[in-house]
Amino acid sequence: MEDKIREYALENAVKFKGKAAAGVIIGKLMAHDQTIKQRMQELSPIINKIVNEVNSMSLEEQTKLLHDINPDFDKQQEDKKKENKEKSQSLKELKNVTEGVVMRFAPSPSGPMHLGHAMTGGLTCLYAKKYNGKFILRVEDTNSDNIYPPAYEQIPEDAAWIFGNVNEVWIQSDRMQIYYDYAQKFFEKDSLYVCTCDREVFKELITESKPCPCRSLPKEEQLARWQKMFDKENGFKEGEAVVRFKSDIEDKNPAMRDFPLFRINDSEHPRQGLKYRVWPLMNMSVTVDDIEAGMTQIIRAKDHMDNAKRQKMMYDVLGVKYPETYFTGRYNFTGLELSCSKTKVKIADGEFSGWDDIRLPFLRALKRRGYRPGSFLKYTELVGLTSIDKSVDAKDFFQALDSYNKDIIDPIAKRFFMIKNPMPITIEDAPEISEELDLHPDNLKGGRSFSTAQKFLIEKEDFEHAKSSGKVCRLIDWLNFSVNDQVKFEGRSYEEFRGHGDIIIHWLPADDSLIDIEVLMPDNTLIKAKAERNLNLIKVDEVIQFQRFGFCRLDEIKSDGTRVFWFTHE
Repeated sequence: MEDKIREYALENAVKFKGKAAAGVIIGKLMAHDQTIKQRMQELSPIINKIVNEVNSMSLEEQTKLLHDINPDFDKQQEDKKKENKEKSQSLKELKNVTEGVVMRFAPSPSGPMHLGHAMTGGLTCLYAKKYNGKFILRVEDTNSDNIYPPAYEQIPEDAAWIFGNVNEVWIQSDRMQIYYDYAQKFFEKDSLYVCTCDREVFKELITESKPCPCRSLPKEEQLARWQKMFDKENGFKEGEAVVRFKSDIEDKNPAMRDFPLFRINDSEHPRQGLKYRVWPLMNMSVTVDDIEAGMTQIIRAKDHMDNAKRQKMMYDVLGVKYPETYFTGRYNFTGLELSCSKTKVKIADGEFSGWDDIRLPFLRALKRRGYRPGSFLKYTELVGLTSIDKSVDAKDFFQALDSYNKDIIDPIAKRFFMIKNPMPITIEDAPEISEELDLHPDNLKGGRSFSTAQKFLIEKEDFEHAKSSGKVCRLIDWLNFSVNDQVKFEGRSYEEFRGHGDIIIHWLPADDSLIDIEVLMPDNTLIKAKAERNLNLIKVDEVIQFQRFGFCRLDEIKSDGTRVFWFTHE
C-alpha cells in the first residue's frame, strides 16, 4: 500500500510542478478499491507522511524516482495525451476545400499585434495549415484617421512570428488603381451612383425606402460625377459626394440599402501622402481584394455579418462565386488593455518603455518574455470555430497559456541554479567534490560542472528552516547536511536522506565563479541574484529554467558580464 501511495504521489507531483496533493492520492486509491474509505483513519497519516516526503524532493528527483518505480510512466502519459487529443475539440471541417483554400487575416495598422490578433488570426492560420492553403496578410489602411506608421513593419513581423505561414502581404493603399478599375466595372453594370444629397436628407429617404434623385441619373452623368470627385480644384469638395451601391431599397434591413463605397478624403495619408483623394470604404476594398486573391474561405468576427451580406451583393453583380464565410465571437479579455490608441499615449508619456514593455499584452512583449507561437495557437485551436462571445479573465488565460507554453519549452529548457538571498554556510567535514550535473534531466545529460569543498551559498530562508527543523537537509543532487551548533556533513547518498530528511534545497558553490544575474518580472520589478557559472553556456534569446524559480529568457548580456533575464512563467 505504501508503494502504491508513493507512486501516486510522485505521479501527481511530476504533473503539477513538484507538489503532490493528499486529496488526489486518496481519490486514486478509492477509485481502485472502495474499501479504502473504511481505512482512512489508518491511512491518512501514512498518506500525509509520504506526500510531505515527496514534496521535499526536487522535481528532477521526483521524476527519477517515479521512473525507477514505473519505467512505463512516459509511455502511459503519451498514450493519455493521444487519447485526450482525440477527445479534445479539433478544428471542424470547412466546406468546399477539395481544391485548396485561400484565406486572409486583415488587421488595421493602428499599432502592432496583441493577444486579440493572436486569437482571431490564429484560427485562420490553423485552417490554412490544415488544408495546406495560401494565407494572405492584408493590412487595411484606406482610412487615414487611425494609422500608426511603424505598424506597417510591425504587423508583418508579428504575423511572421505568431503564424509562421504567411505567404503574401498586401497593403490596401498600394492597390488604389485596382479599386478604381473595379469601380469602373460596377458603373458599367449600372450598379453604382454618385450621390450628392445632404446626408440627413438621404437618410430620411432611404429609411422610407425611397430612392434619392441621384440614383436614377444616366450612366454618363454618373461617370462624369465620378471623375469630378478626383478634381480637387474644380470638382467636388470633401463631404459633397459619395459613391453608393445600388442595392434593394426595400430591403428589410435599412443598413443594406444603397450603402456607400467611396468617399473624398483630403487628409494626408501616412503612406501615400496626398497622392489620392478618392478613397474606397471597407466594403469596396475588401470585396475587390477578396476577388483578386481568389479567396475561398473567410473567417471573420460576427459583427461583420451585415458587411458579409453587402459584399455578397457586390460579388453577385460581377457574377463571381462568394467565398464560404464563417463567423466567430469576440474575445473579451478582462484585466488586459488591448487598445492601441490608449497604449500609444502611455508609451509617449513614458509610462511604458515601448510596445515590448513586459507589462503589455502585445505580442512583442510576450515574445520577449519567452512565449512560443504554438502556445497561442493551441489556445485558439481548443476554443475552435464558434460564434459565441468569450469573456476571458486575464489570470485564467495566462494560466492556460503558461501550461501550453510549458509543454513546448520544458523538454528543451536547460536547468540552472540561482540564489536570490544568499546565505554563506560552511559544511564541516564535507569532502571536495568535482562532478557534472545534468543540463536537462531527460534530454541533456551532464554538461554542468561544479567543484566544491565546504563552502556553499543557499537561500537565507532555507537556512533558517534547516536550523529550526534540526533535521537532515539535502543540497539538491549533491550532499546531505544538518544544522545544529554547526553545519555538519551527513553523507552524499540520496537513499540516506529519503524517508528521514526534511527538505531539498538548491545551492551554489561559494567561490568567485558565480555570475551576477537580473530577472525582470511581469510587474516590471527587478530581482538581482547569483547564478552558477554554467550560464556561460547559453546565448541571448534562449529560454532556460532556474530550478525552483521558473522559466526565463536571456534578454541581454551587459558589458560587465551580468546576465539580464525576462521572467516567462513558473
